[in-house]
Amino acid sequence: MILDTIALVLVLIGAILCLTASIGLLRFSDVPSRLHAATKPQVLGMMVIAVGVAVAMQSWATLAFLIPIVLIQMATAPISAHMVARQAYRNG
Repeated sequence: MILDTIALVLVLIGAILCLTASIGLLRFSDVPSRLHAATKPQVLGMMVIAVGVAVAMQSWATLAFLIPIVLIQMATAPISAHMVARQAYRNG
């Protein structure tokens, strides 16, 4: 019961972080601000959601499945944001 509550709180916190990332993406006007708002909270939110799922499932197989997902997301989100920012800078 307590682990389910902890998992629920973690998933809700992660969902709120992802929601703030999408709101920041729509609200800010320039490209660097949008990219910062889109990548930083989204990656953290996804990590918190993954921890919540791992706590809820209590399985090594689930943890082994979630770790590569988190690592790939941590690697690709900053790279893609950098590539978009560089293209926006080149296009003016």
